[in-house]
Amino acid sequence: MSPEPESNPAGQARYIDRDFSWLAFNRRVLAEARSPENPLLERLKFLSIVANNLDEFFEVRVAGLLQKVESSVPLDGIAGLDCREKLTGLLRIVHAMVAQQYRCWNDELIPELGAKGIHVLGLADLGPKETEELRRRFHKEIYPLLTPIKVDPAHPFPWVLNKALCLGVWLEEEGSAHRGGLGVVAIPRCLPRVLSLPPKDKEHRFVFLYDVIKLFIGELFRGYRIRGQASFRVTRNSNLYMTEDASNLLDTVEAVVHNRRKGNVVRLEIDEDTPARIRKALMENFDLEPELVFSAPGPVNLNRLMGLYQMLPQGELKFPPHSPRALAHTGEPGDFFARLRERDLFLHHPFDSFDPVIEFIRGAARDPDVMCIKQTLYRTSAESPVMYALLEAAELGKEVTAVVELQARFDEKSNINWARQLQDSGGTVVYGLVGLKTHCKLSLVLRREGGTIREYAHIGTGNYHPETARLYTDLSLLTADRSLTEGVSGVFNYLTSHSKAPEFRNLLVGPVNFLPETLRLIRREEKNAREGRPAGIRAKMNALIDPDVIEALYLASQAGVQIRLMVRGICSLRPGVEGLSENIQVRSLVGRFLEHSRIFRFENEGVPNFFLGSGDWMTRNLRERVEVLVPVSDLDLRARLEDILRVYWADNSKAHAMTPGGAYTRIRPKAGEDRFEAQMFLMEHPPGRLAAAMDAPTASRGREPESEASLASVN
Repeated sequence: MSPEPESNPAGQARYIDRDFSWLAFNRRVLAEARSPENPLLERLKFLSIVANNLDEFFEVRVAGLLQKVESSVPLDGIAGLDCREKLTGLLRIVHAMVAQQYRCWNDELIPELGAKGIHVLGLADLGPKETEELRRRFHKEIYPLLTPIKVDPAHPFPWVLNKALCLGVWLEEEGSAHRGGLGVVAIPRCLPRVLSLPPKDKEHRFVFLYDVIKLFIGELFRGYRIRGQASFRVTRNSNLYMTEDASNLLDTVEAVVHNRRKGNVVRLEIDEDTPARIRKALMENFDLEPELVFSAPGPVNLNRLMGLYQMLPQGELKFPPHSPRALAHTGEPGDFFARLRERDLFLHHPFDSFDPVIEFIRGAARDPDVMCIKQTLYRTSAESPVMYALLEAAELGKEVTAVVELQARFDEKSNINWARQLQDSGGTVVYGLVGLKTHCKLSLVLRREGGTIREYAHIGTGNYHPETARLYTDLSLLTADRSLTEGVSGVFNYLTSHSKAPEFRNLLVGPVNFLPETLRLIRREEKNAREGRPAGIRAKMNALIDPDVIEALYLASQAGVQIRLMVRGICSLRPGVEGLSENIQVRSLVGRFLEHSRIFRFENEGVPNFFLGSGDWMTRNLRERVEVLVPVSDLDLRARLEDILRVYWADNSKAHAMTPGGAYTRIRPKAGEDRFEAQMFLMEHPPGRLAAAMDAPTASRGREPESEASLASVN
């Protein structure tokens, strides 16, 4: 593989641009698709994720940058790059990335799938029997759902939905070589993009839907000769734009989401062998420059490869099934609350089951002594057990208050539906604070006990979504500690009353004290280092962008504070720069599960402070969202967090080290060392035994990465 280019074209500027850093992250995901260390079908899944990530990148980031260019905004982002030059640089990298995606599919995955008896057939591979079978299915299952449109003065170019697969056809009327033009067929989303054929010699065989439609396209345009055809797909601007004086946030968001499909086209994906006149007609219709057109030497939407992954059975070509560790049954709901009164419960998902969180809320809904449940909702599933529990609680007459974030990108419609259902069941639904997204993950239960009211809380790093809880690494803290539950209660009052924010003595709450407290903790470590006392910072998060935090970390590094950061995605800080950040190391880990947990550790003269919660060190988390991080005081739980940070830093298989230039190099074990994969280790070793397992003689250690020159072929 070719060496990874520098992520930021601005050279050694003080910060790395967030969008170039994000592309570097997506390149690390692509590296997993190309890695023979992963099971073959998991590589297919990673390739699909890369394509899905690029969809959102164009819908949001490229769309916003195009608007800035059109509005003559001169500079963009923390690195202050020229908007036009930045757009050109980003698109150049994306074009190279798309070429790598299709090389991965055509030159690596297709041959390896074929060797395993999994064949994706093209039109040239179909024999008479397959063609006849597909003709039958076309007429029975596909043809009735298609609407062919011949573009002419009476039939204007049809509206093409965001990310909808379409076929463009060049038509010529029979009997006249000079009369014809463009035809368009939008392929309904209800149709599967991958079709299976009857097995042959016990081997799996598949064909893409668009190839089937191409095969019989003449039956949609009778009376015309087909002079060329191509599949294509457009991506539209999917940002939400709302006026500040929106009187009803629910209705406003609902209307804006409905209009999202009408956003301007910001990308055209099209078959590589598209006839020139079809390509020209599409570019003119969507008003696109050539740099926004991406030719596909394979399926136009690689995200649809996920369908192929899902159709194939579990086996050696996929990761082995993972069963999260279950909590011992606690009996009646009251027994669960009694357990929390004795001590906090800490869970590390997906290694620990998410079921206790669901049971906490479901048990509260059914417990006759529970009077009130308060809940934040950012993202959840379509059949959410948490939401069903809240509906049940409201119908049983309990006080239920849900703070629903209506602007959780791409989940707005689902959240609107849940909000309406809960209101209809008698629950109280509020939408947080105007201008601030509610991103914190909180649940609060008020229970009558012996003449008093006792509060119980769940604080998490991830959403109340049981499906992603099996795919993302996240942390949950269930507690009856009054120093925490009183703070959580204060956050709910802050969200529902729109009153002046209280002083949160124990919690870090964005945008109230999250930023100033974070800066205070970093500066304390800097001061301790300058005075010769123990100092250090270790943290795990999804992104690091905020300039004030970065500058504080730079100063701490210059004072001698050793700083280790696990940053999964975007990182605008430059590590290892002499005189600026030589004491800062940054690593990123991309593995089977999406790293999503946030842990912050400050040495504090040898008595470390630990925090976990919903917020990253991003400007939006620190200043523009309601976030909550809680301190962890229980010694056993602090030891678990210490072990988790240690395990991740020891990874020499899936971890990448960030260079000062913004590139990433994969960390590999040195000669004679064992391979160590953090996520696998956490699946295999229960909590309480991590430290012992890590200290065993055969355990591996994370090593410094090899030089960029020696790793030129890794990425």
